[in-house]
Amino acid sequence: MKRARGRTTGCGALCLILLLLGLPAGAQTPKEDGSYLKTVELCNSAEHAPLETRIGGCTAFINAHQGATKALAIAYNNRGNAYAETGDYDRAIRDFDQSIELNPAYSKPFNNRGVAYLRKGEYDLAIKALDEAIKLDPNYVDAYFNRAAAHLKKNEYDHATRDYDEVIRLQPNLDAVWNARCWARAMTGVLQAALEDCNKAIQLAANNAAAHDSRGLIHLKMGQWSAAIDDYSSALRLAPNMASALYGRGLARLRQGDKAGGDTDLSAAERIQDGIGEDFGRYGVR
Repeated sequence: MKRARGRTTGCGALCLILLLLGLPAGAQTPKEDGSYLKTVELCNSAEHAPLETRIGGCTAFINAHQGATKALAIAYNNRGNAYAETGDYDRAIRDFDQSIELNPAYSKPFNNRGVAYLRKGEYDLAIKALDEAIKLDPNYVDAYFNRAAAHLKKNEYDHATRDYDEVIRLQPNLDAVWNARCWARAMTGVLQAALEDCNKAIQLAANNAAAHDSRGLIHLKMGQWSAAIDDYSSALRLAPNMASALYGRGLARLRQGDKAGGDTDLSAAERIQDGIGEDFGRYGVR
């Protein structure tokens, strides 16, 4: 199963502008006839502007020293997101820290700091930051999703499953989350419940290659070789170079006595991904 990357969250459209200088919407500011509001707009543009432009807009707004405290917190959060997208996680974390210092009740930089730590491989720090985001906002879907990803990295599958439970409670129609909980449950050996989750993921999105791949693993662990081959083949029709689907299908074919087909799949998988066999060993399948 392909695990989703952490999801960062920014400011909603124009919220930074509305917080400008702490004035009500429509109030005039000394800089409105210049470039100041343009820098605010660029900082708040989320994915609609190039990263360098977004960083520049946020930096200009921060350096102008004219924003209200909450607006500055948003600007640091938004710039941190842009730095994270460039892969500069240390600089991103410094911005998230500054955002939190300015507004400790603002949940988004806690989530985004957690994502940055997750991408750095510092999973305990990621979980700590995400705990804070959820404490501030118990219905924060992205924070639950990201904390689950951190728990998966630590092989804490029960914790990950509980976080996916919360995501599904809040947003029950996300196929990726049903697939993720399927995979986490498979790792704990709760195979029938895992199978039901994968079925739901595929019902929601039949073209989800990762869900077919995860269901193939369930069938493989159940000893249902033909069903595993069917699922892995479906995954490969959607994603021809998915190493896990090739390797899983190869194992299922070998179990069925198809040595030639099994060896071909295993070799192809190993060419795509070194150590794929070790991964399956950790999954409890050899």
